Parts: sequence; structure tokens; C-alpha cells
Amino acid sequence: MTALPFDIPGELRVGGERTPADGNEQFVVDDPATGDTLSQVHNASEDDARAAVDAAADALASWSATPPRERGEILRRAFELLTERADDLAKVIVLENGKAMPDARGEAVYSAEFFRWFSEEAVRIDGSLTHAPSGANRIIAIRQPVGVSILVTPWNFPAAMATRKIAPALAAGCTVVLKPASDTPLTALAVADVLAEAGVPDGVVNVVPARRSGPVVDAMLSHPATRKLSFTGSTEVGRSLLERAAPRVLNCSMELGGNAPFIVFADADLEAAVDGAMLAKMRNGGESCIAANRFYAEASIADEFSGRLAQRMAAMKVGPGIDPSNEVGPLVNEKSRDEVAELVAAAVDGGAKVRAGAEVPDRRGWFYTPTVLSEVDPGSAILEHEIFGPVAPVVSFSTEDEAVALANDTEFGLAAYLYTGDLARGLRVSEAIETGMVGLNRGFISDPAAPFGGVKQSGLGREGVHDGILEFLETKYIAASW
Repeated sequence: MTALPFDIPGELRVGGERTPADGNEQFVVDDPATGDTLSQVHNASEDDARAAVDAAADALASWSATPPRERGEILRRAFELLTERADDLAKVIVLENGKAMPDARGEAVYSAEFFRWFSEEAVRIDGSLTHAPSGANRIIAIRQPVGVSILVTPWNFPAAMATRKIAPALAAGCTVVLKPASDTPLTALAVADVLAEAGVPDGVVNVVPARRSGPVVDAMLSHPATRKLSFTGSTEVGRSLLERAAPRVLNCSMELGGNAPFIVFADADLEAAVDGAMLAKMRNGGESCIAANRFYAEASIADEFSGRLAQRMAAMKVGPGIDPSNEVGPLVNEKSRDEVAELVAAAVDGGAKVRAGAEVPDRRGWFYTPTVLSEVDPGSAILEHEIFGPVAPVVSFSTEDEAVALANDTEFGLAAYLYTGDLARGLRVSEAIETGMVGLNRGFISDPAAPFGGVKQSGLGREGVHDGILEFLETKYIAASW
């Protein structure tokens, strides 16, 4: 069994207690770099899930009534504790997720930032007082916490996706039940323990890891105390959750799948574009919903761009993320690795040229070599799917209108990237691309102070910035006369 950097008890976190799962049932968490067992974590049942919602409901009135400044100070303390322990948290992320240590360290720091940002937003929950145009009364608008919130998070950013939801929910005065991905529950349990140490009262944050995700989430969504669902994950699962939330008309926030285009115009600084492509593609080994997924290079520079990108990708050191000299870790599990390999093989069969990688290394763990494909057919299946791996397929285009049309030819609309030396063109194309976020001459866009979210089938609502806390607040109108 691989050793964790500190002890993370595997029990559920319910009502401030470390609670065994119903029947003491447990599941194994593996290290994707070796296949070795990391830990055993308790496997929540539907009854456990309902008990967690009960605990959150019991804590709601007291937490909602806690002064905003006090809530903010607790969140600030959580930021400080997570920042102090960023290196240890990064090791946990590496061991259960597989990402390279620099990426994990970046995630640990980024995840803490949400507590700092929303500690400040807690005291900025606004309202308004206006005079009705008729003069008959005053119009008072106040914001109140939506209530018990169910948070369902993915495995690719096990710390950041949890804190990006927990922080605004707590700042707003909500209580939460977090259901983390079963591949990466240890990080979520560690974050919950830090929150308890920071002073979050019992029952305000509950964590229920489970392999049987569907029934456990259903039990929470059907609970009469539940008022909110915030989900990050695939569009397919998001659609299903929206259907399951519909009978109770739950307030829903959805951050769903992406298929981000990365457009390079001939007038771009090519070296800067390659630098940006490496950031946008290879952060987290490509296992990111905002990862550049489809590369479109203007015909006159497509070959040079592909060659430069291939040279950079081929030079990356592949190996277990726990070694800080390794730049690319394994994919999260065997199924994910095999899906990436199949997409690449199909593209090559369809005429794509391998410029780098396209191999499964002969070693333990779920590794795939950083890959660049050029001369990819615009209709290739690899361009229609979220690759979620270290693979960059490059397509050439001739005109600006063609580039925009290719970028928009998808049901997804989360993020996009473009490089050009013409600012007017950059802004024009940024407006024309159907996505919620655009990186203009920039390969990194995540920031707690920016609105994160998509359009089309990439989601509903926004996380981060002031928008993030509004997702956990309801507006109440009071008509008053005096």
C-alpha cells in the first residue's frame, strides 16, 4: 500500500463526526501511476446520504444566522490552513489523481484561493431599496441563502472543484453535502478536515464518498430539505441530473463538458502561441474541461506550428507525478487511457499524421505519451469528443470565417483560445465564438476573480467572482409602506 503524506481517515464526514458507512462497506482508492492501493474509503449508502442532508438541514438555521463577517473569517482561516499545507495536499492529489507534481501544487494553491476570495464576498451580499414608480410603496429586495446544497464534483481537480463550490455556498450562508468522485475521495475528506479545524460548525460541511453515485445522489435530490444542486462533470451526466432535479424544481448550477478550440492565425507570435498551446493543452495532462481540444492553424503556418508543438510535447518527461521532475503523469484509470488511445488510432486510420507520441508506454500505470497529430480531417471523430488526455490534433484553415465556423461546430461552448497579432481581429473572433470564456493571446484563463462557466451544452450559471455567491442566494422582494 502506497503511503499518504498524512493520515486521512476513510469514514464519511456527517454532522461533524467521522461516521462509518452503512454496514461498514468500503471501497479501494488506487494510485493510477502504479495500480497500488492507497487507501480504503467508506462507501456511502442512500441512508447515509439522507443522514448527511439531515445534518446539513439541522445546521442551516444557525449557520445562516451567523454574521457574514464571522463566516468570512472562518473561510479566511481555511485559506491560511490550506496554503500552509499546500505541499502535503498536492501529494495527496498526485497519489490519487495521477497528475504531475507541478500541476498538483498549482491546484492546491488555486483551491485555497477560493476561500480567500469568498471570505471577502461574504460581507458584500447586497440588496436594494427603491420607491415604486406609482409612489404607493417601497420595493425592498434582499438576498437569502438558497439552503441545503448538494455538491457533486469530478476527479480531475479534486481540491479545486470542491472548494470552488464550498466557499461561495458557505459565504452565502448555505450548508452543503459534498459527493466527491469515487476515484479521488481522499482530497475531499482532507479539505473537510481542514474546514473543521478552521472553525466551520458541525453539519455545515458533510462529505459522502460513494461508488454507487446515481442512487446516492438521487437520495439527496429527493430529500425534502434539499434546495440546490451544483454539479461539475460531463454533459451526459449533467443532462441526467437535470432530469432528476426536475420533479422538485431544484435550483441547479451545471459546469459541464467542453471541446475547446485553439485558433492560431498567421499573424500570431508563433512562439507565444506554442507556449500558450502547451499551457492550454498540457495543464493537468489534458484532463481538464477547459483544455484545448481542437487546434486550428492558418494554412500558411499550420505545418510550422505543428512541428514546434510536436517538438515541445515530445520533450516532456513522462512518469509518476510524485517525482517532481516528471511533467506528465498517468491518466486517472485504465478506461480513460484506453479511450484516448482509441481516439488517436481512429484519427491516424483516417489519414492524420503522427508528429509526436501516439504510444502506450511499456510500464506500470495508465500512461499515454504526449501526442501531436497534423493534417487531421475536419470531420474526424477525435474533434467531436472531449479527449481528456495529452493529445493535440491540428487542422488547417484558410479564412477567419472558416476558423469561426469550425470553432462553433460543436454542441459544447465552455472555453476557447486564439492567438493573433491583430487586436481588432482577436476581439471580433472572441465575440463570434460561442463559448462562455475566451483566452485571447493567453493559454491560461482560470481565476477565482473571473466568471467561470459555459454556454450551449457546457452548462448553466457561473462560478467564481461575485457571480459565484449569487448561485447560492435567492432574491426576496418585500413590498412595504410607511
